[in-house]
Amino acid sequence: MGKAVKYAVVGLGALVMLFPFAWAVITSITPGEAVLAVPPDFTPEGASLAAYAKLLETLPFWRIVLNSLWIGVASTALQLVTSAMAAYAFARLPFPGRGALFAVYLATLMMPLPVLVVPLFIEMRMLGLVDTYFALLAPTIASAFGVFLLRQAVQQVPREFDEAAVLDGAGHFRIFAYVVLPLIRPALATFAIFGFMASWNSYLWPLIIIKSPEFMTLPLGLATLHGQFTTEWDVVMAGSVVSVVPILVLYVFAEKHVIASVAQSGLK
Repeated sequence: MGKAVKYAVVGLGALVMLFPFAWAVITSITPGEAVLAVPPDFTPEGASLAAYAKLLETLPFWRIVLNSLWIGVASTALQLVTSAMAAYAFARLPFPGRGALFAVYLATLMMPLPVLVVPLFIEMRMLGLVDTYFALLAPTIASAFGVFLLRQAVQQVPREFDEAAVLDGAGHFRIFAYVVLPLIRPALATFAIFGFMASWNSYLWPLIIIKSPEFMTLPLGLATLHGQFTTEWDVVMAGSVVSVVPILVLYVFAEKHVIASVAQSGLK
């Protein structure tokens, strides 16, 4: 009985979380004014993919998707490298002030992006990087959250492995690359999903730093679909559905690592 209740609760929670995506799909294939019907129709008549075709006509959609994709991949890769190296240093290398420095590093998590936008913009302008790909990428090269997450994973790796590698003549770089990194792959995969999602969904910073349409990312492109007086919600929802697909694909490939990371975090 208890197990049946648990499954029922989990199933209900899954339906609640899936409903917005299902509603976006239904709206994207609903023709014309039927989108605004009251009550809403979950089985629209004359369903079609016209909104997706109009989406491709209205925006340079594939250029926008490629911009978001390469910025997301580059940002995620750089964050994985910098966060993993910093996490190893905080977890394995004793140096004066390590705890205080780590605390200061974590304190930056409490600073919301709107607080940092003005100094970041001034810095990019002084460097002559406004309205460039590098300006989109620069603020996401390092991640305090990534350092925190991966440091916890590194600390779970037994130090006996490091000592065995030292006996074989390995230095810190080889220990990091050949011992620690393979053992924290679940945490790396989990952080990769978070990092890619943050970059893929980023709106405020690209809105401020980008002026040219050729550098536009997907959130900015979708925002342009909202008209001043009217909005074609079927087209907006078509863009939203397409924007979710890369995240789903990424999660499908990294699912087993995410589950392994959650399982390891519960081990004592």
